[in-house]
Amino acid sequence: MNQFGIGQPVRRTEDWKFLTGGACYVADLAPVGCAHAVVVRSSHSHACIRKLYVEEARHMPGVLAVLTGADAKAEGLGGIGVYRVPVGFGGDKAFWPYRPILAVDRVRHLGDGVVLIVAETVACAHDAAEKIVIDYEELPANVSAAMAENSERIWPEAEGNICFSYQLGDCSATETAFAHAAHIEKLQILNNRLSANPLEPRGAVGLCDRRADRFTLYSSTQAPHRTREILCRDVFQIPETSMRVVAMDVGGGFGMKGPVFPEEAMVLWAAKKVGRAVKWIAERSESLVSDMHGRDQYWDAELACDNTGRMLALRVKVDHNIGAYVANNGFVPALLSGAILPTVYGCPIFHASFRGVFTNTPMTGPYRGSGQPESIYVVERLMDRMATRLGIDRIELRRRNYIPATAMPYRTPLGQDYDSGEFDSVLQKALDLADWTGFERRKACSAAFGHLRGIGLASFIEITAIYNDRMEIRMDPSGAATIIAGTFSHGQGHETVFAQMISEWLGIPFHKIRLIQGDTDSVSFGRGTYASRSTSIGGTCLRAACDQIINKGRKIAAHLLEASLEDIEFEHGYFNVVGTDRRIGIEDVARKAYAALRWPNDLGVGLEGIGGYTPETPNYPNGCHICEVEIDPETGRTTILRYTAVDDVGRPINPLLLAGQVHGGVTQGVGQAIMEAVVFDDATGQIISGSFLDYAMPRAADVPLFEVGVHNVPCRTNPIGVKGAGEAGCVAAPPAVINAILDALRPLGVTDIEMPATAERIWRAIHKAKSHNT
Repeated sequence: MNQFGIGQPVRRTEDWKFLTGGACYVADLAPVGCAHAVVVRSSHSHACIRKLYVEEARHMPGVLAVLTGADAKAEGLGGIGVYRVPVGFGGDKAFWPYRPILAVDRVRHLGDGVVLIVAETVACAHDAAEKIVIDYEELPANVSAAMAENSERIWPEAEGNICFSYQLGDCSATETAFAHAAHIEKLQILNNRLSANPLEPRGAVGLCDRRADRFTLYSSTQAPHRTREILCRDVFQIPETSMRVVAMDVGGGFGMKGPVFPEEAMVLWAAKKVGRAVKWIAERSESLVSDMHGRDQYWDAELACDNTGRMLALRVKVDHNIGAYVANNGFVPALLSGAILPTVYGCPIFHASFRGVFTNTPMTGPYRGSGQPESIYVVERLMDRMATRLGIDRIELRRRNYIPATAMPYRTPLGQDYDSGEFDSVLQKALDLADWTGFERRKACSAAFGHLRGIGLASFIEITAIYNDRMEIRMDPSGAATIIAGTFSHGQGHETVFAQMISEWLGIPFHKIRLIQGDTDSVSFGRGTYASRSTSIGGTCLRAACDQIINKGRKIAAHLLEASLEDIEFEHGYFNVVGTDRRIGIEDVARKAYAALRWPNDLGVGLEGIGGYTPETPNYPNGCHICEVEIDPETGRTTILRYTAVDDVGRPINPLLLAGQVHGGVTQGVGQAIMEAVVFDDATGQIISGSFLDYAMPRAADVPLFEVGVHNVPCRTNPIGVKGAGEAGCVAAPPAVINAILDALRPLGVTDIEMPATAERIWRAIHKAKSHNT
């Protein structure tokens, strides 16, 4: 067995440099003569810009340039564009504004960029920023998607502040099903807005080689090629060969670093203006009002069932808060929220109505799970409420409605093709691992100390691994291999996982495999990393590249061993002549492939493979998570005592890294459930959670040791059997945690609680229920 092959718990080879300070982030770059940029941001959430007074700032010591939106417009710089939604989803009627790199005549959210100052030092730039005077005419502001339709238009072209709208399912059939339903359960939910807050804030360094008329951008991005495409096409209107984008080590992204941001264009523009490298690094308070946020959807949902608890129909109306601008992938959460609505249940009829709504807030877009945590949360909350209404055990209600394994492959009413899944078996494994039957005993122990104990579960499925990609493998004359990856690792462990795959398939020693990524001059094409796609899409590309290498290697081996091509087989790193003991290793084949003389022309020079893969359908990881909490009714404080996660990821490549992905995702989901929220003042649009003193995130003490299990059913729609894994925890944790909290509070008469379920909210809910009962 290959101890570094597929299925082995190999420790991440990347971690050594991260743990010893050897990583290189954008903030570490210090090009010779590098200048520093600061963005002067709007202090209002909605206002017209009457006048800008910038002359005093221009004459401050150390200031190299003061640039405005009017300057950008005068120089012909375009705005940041959006990938259009398909016409079937309303793309033909939607309004997709280009985002200016600096505001010209109006600011549309708190933190909107107005002026860029470039100076010798950051301190000089900040001093100059204090001399900028902006004369604003304040306009009415709205921060709520639910209120946007009756608010002042943020974009004159967007009637009712609607960016786009679309519907899924059968409206007429849904109305009929509800009219004949024995039971209807309703739920209204605001899925709270979140900030990703990766360890590394956003940053960018721009350079302009005037002799070559070429830009270089170093950016903390998840998708270097997409960044180059949009900047070249929309902002600078230049060929993509005129720009190099480099993403070095990136300290987390979670989807937030997927789109193109104005600051990336600003540093390039400024570098060309001042003739020097220009560097911008976000401050934390700045990030909270300028990063792309996640979630922020308002749901009005209804579930119809018959007397036995069988689901008849589900209908939802959703307003998705787009923010003031549209991220280039900002529509994705709304689309995935609708597509995954059937989840793991065989509900036959659906109707969903989604709207993307403009508000005076920073833009929203994909955040770990990208719309699917929102849908799963609503459906799992409805399932628990319906179980209570019908007096049916919540586990039994789910089992009655699961899509059976015998129905696979299964097409949902909304058009998703589930290739595999054993949802009941996953549930049972989670129940056993969580010791569900022992809960009442543990609950009694908590009650003896005056505490409330609850247990909750969530079943889920995800849509992952979308879009095609491309990977290369090159073997050098030493027999070592280099992977040139179209995906991009920013914490996932690709350097380790991809090397395990290559070591397994080609028999090359693990330590002789390296990874190149993130440089558009070195990697000809790549889509980056998001949507839990890299292992399944990138891995399948690598499998194809390995097959190319093996096929070419067989020809070379046949020549070297003086055998017929048909007699050459490849196994465990060796090309063998069938029926003999004659063989040659792949490393020796690679060395010979670079022979300088007397080498057959038809064999070419070198040994390499290029693999591309376009999935015909996404894949569908799924699972069941169970959470157990204890609540102190005197304070409302929630303690998560146990958390069990059982996931079906098809074929795990590295179980150690898989567990790490689950741990991280669950912790982020716990954060949404009980503490995280970006909060704006309803009247002014000013941010209330403007620092880490006000925006809470989980610490190690806030989560327990996780119990992680698997019930893997290999994916049938890609040749390596892999399903996505990176977002499961974020999808499952919010409903599992909130269902557990409500289970603990139900004896007191509490039936609903908003996320985040903070200690204060729980305390108030307890006392409100007490007052109603007396």
